[in-house]
Amino acid sequence: MIRFLRSPTPLPELTGQQEIDHSYRYWRRHILLTLYLGYALFYVTRKSFNAAVPDMLASGVLERTDIGLLATLFYVTYGLSKFISGIVSDDSNPRYFMGIGLIATGVVNLLFGLSSSLWLFASLWVVNAFFQGWGWPPCSKLLTTWYSRSERGSWWALWNTAHNVGGALTPMLVAAITLHYGWRLGMMLPGVLAIIGGLFLCWRLRDKPQTMGLPSVGQWRQDALEIEQQQVGEGLNRRQILRRYVLTNPYLWLLGCSYVMVYVVRAAINDWGNLYMTERLGSDLVTANSVVTLFEVGGFIGALVAGWGSDQLFNGNRGPMNLIFAAGTLLAVGALWLMPFVSYLMQGACFFTIGFFVFGPQMLIGMAAAECSHKESAGAATGFVGLFAYMGAAISGYPLARILEQWQWDGFFVAISLAAGISGLLLLPFLKAQTPRNRGV
Repeated sequence: MIRFLRSPTPLPELTGQQEIDHSYRYWRRHILLTLYLGYALFYVTRKSFNAAVPDMLASGVLERTDIGLLATLFYVTYGLSKFISGIVSDDSNPRYFMGIGLIATGVVNLLFGLSSSLWLFASLWVVNAFFQGWGWPPCSKLLTTWYSRSERGSWWALWNTAHNVGGALTPMLVAAITLHYGWRLGMMLPGVLAIIGGLFLCWRLRDKPQTMGLPSVGQWRQDALEIEQQQVGEGLNRRQILRRYVLTNPYLWLLGCSYVMVYVVRAAINDWGNLYMTERLGSDLVTANSVVTLFEVGGFIGALVAGWGSDQLFNGNRGPMNLIFAAGTLLAVGALWLMPFVSYLMQGACFFTIGFFVFGPQMLIGMAAAECSHKESAGAATGFVGLFAYMGAAISGYPLARILEQWQWDGFFVAISLAAGISGLLLLPFLKAQTPRNRGV
């Protein structure tokens, strides 16, 4: 009889295989829902500052270059933490790793709302970035161990919309609180929600199926591509896996370089979008933040389409969909920049379209990294390309702030248009890439 850790319901009348099927279906649903809630809350405590920025600027607490500095410090630290945490999380229990990280980000948000000096803001936001890095690796580990290759695009895409839910709710929630009670409470309420959510993660998440007496997901679903990846590099120790399938894997380096460019665009629109609206259209804070919400709504739909398309149209190969969405990002950014007339409706439509296309590569590149690496190094592989991603996000902070000061919004759009075009070129080799091989790819 298969042995389980706290099986959801006693099943004495079921056979061994039926019990396996029942447990897999039960925990796949509940793990995905828990990951979804947890990662959305990570995003709330990550983007609370961006939503409060216009009020902090108006009150004289910070200047524009200060905001760029905090963004760059955050993204550099977050990228490093994502890589280091990815390595550590591969040997850790994700329920506690992710839960404790979320609680810590909540505490930092509370302290941020009580602070006043630039050095305190910078110190706390660096600490927040470090613990933010504890969110993604456990998710990638569980998504690659509970869902197999032939179906993972759709499941991963569904989970990935947690970015968009958190990103869409945060600007509206924080803007409404900030408008009535000030930016301090706008920072503190997300912190309280994160602490409660972290406790829920510690209670409800589980580790990979084998720790619960279940077979691997590839064996359960008889997925040939999944089983092939499981068999690659058998018998290697953790250090050998890290070196061969992560650090010297040429596909991961290409994915990482493309991720730099994708995140220049994503972070630029996300972090500077509300300021663009207040300066270009003279919008109030709630109206300006609403276009950031439209950006996230577009990303919600785009991620689902990208994941479904890579499964159903390209048999689990992420390359073609990545390339299609990269081209769409370039066209959408160009439309926002070169629009012959300015209105809220047209601006909102462009923000929606950019979100639709940019969240395709944002989601698929991370998934492709896990699938081009060793089965036991999903956290390290996604953390490795995540390090590159947030180098790109860091470029959208202080360096992009300097471009804005020198060349205004035209310089801003030239920079992110170039980034969108380069990201597509770097994805060309993945049109045929499928699984890792014995020499790393």
